[in-house]
Amino acid sequence: MTPVQTLTDAVVHRGPQTVLDRASLAVRPGELVGVVGANGAGKTTLLRAALGLARLDAGTAELAGRDVRRLSDAERATLAAYLPQERRVGWNLPAWRVASLGAFARPPREARDMAWAALARVGLVGLETRGVLDMSGGERARALLARLLVTGAPLLVADEPAAGLDPDAQLLALDLFREEAARGAGVVLTLHDLGLAARACDRLVVLHQGRVVADGPPQAALSPDVLARAFALDGALAQSDHGLILAAGRARP
Repeated sequence: MTPVQTLTDAVVHRGPQTVLDRASLAVRPGELVGVVGANGAGKTTLLRAALGLARLDAGTAELAGRDVRRLSDAERATLAAYLPQERRVGWNLPAWRVASLGAFARPPREARDMAWAALARVGLVGLETRGVLDMSGGERARALLARLLVTGAPLLVADEPAAGLDPDAQLLALDLFREEAARGAGVVLTLHDLGLAARACDRLVVLHQGRVVADGPPQAALSPDVLARAFALDGALAQSDHGLILAAGRARP
């Protein structure tokens, strides 16, 4: 199956610092991939490089087999949708209008209906007309998630979509991403909660100092050796009644 996104041997420098060092990532339709790593490992840069939003000093990035450097903004928007970590909103638009921006190519009435349906999916029934700047941080995050879902893009990329959400909202968000993968979308998420990532994702890509040090099913990707190397943790994933959990503590110096 042809990947919806491919990043190959990506190198990104920020001044003298190497942020990505020959990092690769491929995402196929119907796959939910988690990108994990310690702070500063290069997760956000990896996502942005894959979408053509960060300049590559070496390597290639493709969306649906097309070089991202040759895509117009409109073409990129039909192939991929991106939810950045920063949840900035410049205007106090009603939540439904914010969500409808994800359907920019649709007729206005259809975009509005899609927005209201997406807001229901993220648990904002009754808040459709509330201004997003009048919402709590978690509610605003869900409104922006609704905008991502409305796109229906073949690739959905979200940077820390669970950050700042209550536990039930985190689980809801991950369930929604699994639904999107089930409809055939490729989904890529960065997550800090390793246990949550292990339970939700089909595959985990572990970054350490800009390099991919593991890529595979959660239990293989988060082996004790990888946990020690990439996260300075002494532990392992364990099976529970609710799925995989992380049983670990700080590694001793």
